[in-house]
Amino acid sequence: MKKLPYQCGLDAAIDVVDGKWKVLILWALHEGPRRFGETRRELPGISEKVLTEQLRELEADLVVHREVYADTAVPRVEYSLTEFGQELNEALGPLGAWGQRRLLKLAELEEAEKELSGVASSAAG
Repeated sequence: MKKLPYQCGLDAAIDVVDGKWKVLILWALHEGPRRFGETRRELPGISEKVLTEQLRELEADLVVHREVYADTAVPRVEYSLTEFGQELNEALGPLGAWGQRRLLKLAELEEAEKELSGVASSAAG
């Protein structure tokens, strides 16, 4: 929980998922509890420091739960979505679907540009 007051509900929601990795972390936790290392392996390119920071922020925003199991010689920590976090992931689903459609549209535009530049090159040559 960071800034107050929010302008609207969308502003409050975007504040939770703002940043490069948070949505990807939430999606990685969608299938169930994950240990830190498991989560990191699912997110190639994220550093330990950044993952730690992002998980702490998501925990502070009440969308991720951190569970410490001290029943072994080396305590084990698992991260999972809270009910609030599961609701957030469900809300992000349609946004992800929109993003997939956008990727397809961008690919179509790129292909059309290649075809046009190929036609222009052929006409010039």
